[in-house]
Amino acid sequence: MSTKSLSLFISFIMLATSCAELQQVINQLPKTETISNTDIASGLKQALDIGIDKQVSKLTQKDGFFKNELVKILLPQELQKVDKTLRDIGLGNLADEGLKILNRAAEDAVKEATPIFVNAVKDITFEDAKNILLGSNNAATEYLTSKTQTELYNKFKPVIDNSFSKVGADQIWTNLITKYNALPLTSNVNPDLTDYVTNEALDGIYTMIAVEEKEIRTKISSRTTDLLKKVFALQD
Repeated sequence: MSTKSLSLFISFIMLATSCAELQQVINQLPKTETISNTDIASGLKQALDIGIDKQVSKLTQKDGFFKNELVKILLPQELQKVDKTLRDIGLGNLADEGLKILNRAAEDAVKEATPIFVNAVKDITFEDAKNILLGSNNAATEYLTSKTQTELYNKFKPVIDNSFSKVGADQIWTNLITKYNALPLTSNVNPDLTDYVTNEALDGIYTMIAVEEKEIRTKISSRTTDLLKKVFALQD
């Protein structure tokens, strides 16, 4: 097959809208370019494993959330005015301490994530892999979200509760909110911080996996194994 003909086949893959169309194209590739169903599933699993290892592990480190602007946990919307008001009256250090507590709790919780992700990746079928390969730049991340979100929430929440207790978050938040509520012309606020941080931690994990997935999909240099190069060439 000529280079031009092969290019036409690859271009058609980008326009394919169903798993059947993808399989038809795969079947028509010359033997030197063939790729098996097993390769496709293995390639997607490998991409996700790399994303989990490379990006999720970063979030478990100190400042993994706090110094990452993509996922840094800020105060919930109801308390944004708390942060601004405290800084305006010279209590910026107290505001920073409150933010660090939220992010440290998330960093602790994310350590529970990897085994859950690994199990979800193992369960990917060839049909799942084809749908993901034909999907958007975050299709694999969306798959992981649907398979892991509930289990991760249930794992994260008690860890975050414990983290708040371990570092004295109750006292810090009581101090912060009490000072704010004592100011004139303010209304009392009392959000469920544990639930908030749990959901923010989940969003942070999926954000970073999506970053790595997009890199592998759009940058050939990010495909660090022969299998990744082979599989993701199908969607170039």
